[in-house]
Amino acid sequence: MSIFRTRTSRAVAALSTASVLLAAATPPAQAQATDADDVAAFLQETMDGLRFEQVLDLAPPSSPQARTLAGGVDKDAKTAADYARLFANAADPKPIVQQPQLDVTVLELDGKGRPVKSGTVLMSPQYPNGIAVPVDQNFHTNQVRYRQWDDAGWYANQGKGTIDIVPGRENAPIDFMLPYPASTLKLMINFGVLRLVDKGVIKLDDTYDYQPTTVSSLCGGPSSNTISAYMDASITSSSNAASCALVKLLHDKGAVDELNQTFQDLGLETMQLKNTNPANGGRWSNPVTMSSLDTAKLLALVNGVQGTAWTAPNGSPVTGAVLSPTSRQVFKKLLGEQGFNDMLSTTNRCGSAYPAAGIPQRVASRWVAADGTVTVEGNKFGKDVRPCNKQAQVTFAHKTGWVGNSGADAGIVRSLPGKAGRNYVVVAITNLGTQYVDADRPATEPGIYPVAFTEKLARLGAAIDRYEAAWLARRTKS
Repeated sequence: MSIFRTRTSRAVAALSTASVLLAAATPPAQAQATDADDVAAFLQETMDGLRFEQVLDLAPPSSPQARTLAGGVDKDAKTAADYARLFANAADPKPIVQQPQLDVTVLELDGKGRPVKSGTVLMSPQYPNGIAVPVDQNFHTNQVRYRQWDDAGWYANQGKGTIDIVPGRENAPIDFMLPYPASTLKLMINFGVLRLVDKGVIKLDDTYDYQPTTVSSLCGGPSSNTISAYMDASITSSSNAASCALVKLLHDKGAVDELNQTFQDLGLETMQLKNTNPANGGRWSNPVTMSSLDTAKLLALVNGVQGTAWTAPNGSPVTGAVLSPTSRQVFKKLLGEQGFNDMLSTTNRCGSAYPAAGIPQRVASRWVAADGTVTVEGNKFGKDVRPCNKQAQVTFAHKTGWVGNSGADAGIVRSLPGKAGRNYVVVAITNLGTQYVDADRPATEPGIYPVAFTEKLARLGAAIDRYEAAWLARRTKS
C-alpha cells in the first residue's frame, strides 16, 4: 500500500487542524490584514498562518531512510525515482520533529528595475512564528549570523548551525542556519559563465569538451557540447551533468575564486560556490551557500537595472552592468523557459486538486505537447496546462531545486499584458524537500513525476503574488 494512503490518527488530526488554519491563511485575508507597504509583516503573517510545522516526515530521525540521507555530499545526485524508492518503505510518516527552516524574500522593483522595497522572513526552531530581517537602504543586513547548513546538526542542535558563513557576525541578534540551496546554486554557476563570456574568455558557441579526471554519480562521464547548450540544460531542465561541466569549465579558467569574490564585492556575501571539485565539477555540498535576500538581489541585476541598484560595500554603485545586456537577455530567456514549475508555481499540474495552485504563471511552450501535457527530459506531469496558460497572469523566470531535505525556488515575476501590474523577485529556500509531505497528499499516479514539495509552498507563492497584484494596484490609484 502506498505510504500516502496510509494514515496515522495523528496525521489525520494534523490534516483537520491544517485545513482550518490554511483556510484562515488564504492570500486575500492576509493582504487585507497587513499594511500594504510592509512586505515583511505580510510575509511573516502569511508564513505563520500556513503552519509549515504540520508537514509529515518520510524519514524521521530514527528511520533507516534518515541514515541513508545523512552525510550530504552530492545530495543532488539522487533522482525523483531514487527518492521515491527510498521513501517507499516509509509506511508510517511522522510529524516533523521541529519547526522547519524557511528563508523567504520578496524584492519589489520599480519601472526601471531598481529595488524599491523588500521583505525577508526567516523561520526556524528558534523563530517558530518567523522573524523579519532588518535591511538598510542598500537592501543589505548585518543583523543575521548566517550559518552553514548541517544535515545532522539540524536535529542535534535544534536547527542551529556551527559554521559561520559571513565573518564578524558573532554578536548579530538573529542566528540562522541557511538551508542548502539545491539546484538554485546553478544560478551562481551560470552567472559565472556569463561573466567569462562578457570578458571575452569564452564564447557561447564554443564547444567545451568535458573530460572529468574522476567520475561522480552526480556528474556522469565525459561529454562534449557548446557552452550555450550546457547552460540551457543546466537552467531549463536542471541537468546536473551539464552543470558539472560548467563548474569544471569555471575551474579550468581559474574563475571560481574570482566569482566568489565578485559576489562579495557586490555585497552578496552569503553567495559562495565553495568546495566544488575541479576534477569533475561536482562535490556540491553544504559549503555552497545562498541566502534568499542575496539571491533576490542577484536576480534583480540579471533582470536589468537602469542606474544604481544599490551601493557596494566599498562605496561604489552596483548597476546592471555586472552583466552585458546580451548576457542578461540570455540568462532571462533561459530562466523564462524553466521546465519544472512545481514549487512556488504549480502550473505543470494545472487543474489538479493537489497540489494547490501557486503563482499563476504561463508555462513555456517548448515543454507543452500537442495534448497540452508537460514532459521535461522524460519527467511527465500528465496535466493539460493549456487552460492555465490561457488564464495566466504572469511570467515567472525562475530556477527551482530540490533534494531530500532542501527545496528552493527563485525567480523574477512580471505581469502579462493587460494583467494587474507585478514587477518583483521572489526567493524561497527551505529544508522542506522531498522528505516532507502533507497529510492529504495523494498517491503518485504511475508514470507521473511525483509532487516534490509540500503544497504549502505553492500556497505561499499564490499569497505573495496576490499581495503584489493588490499592492501595486493600490499604489497605481494613489
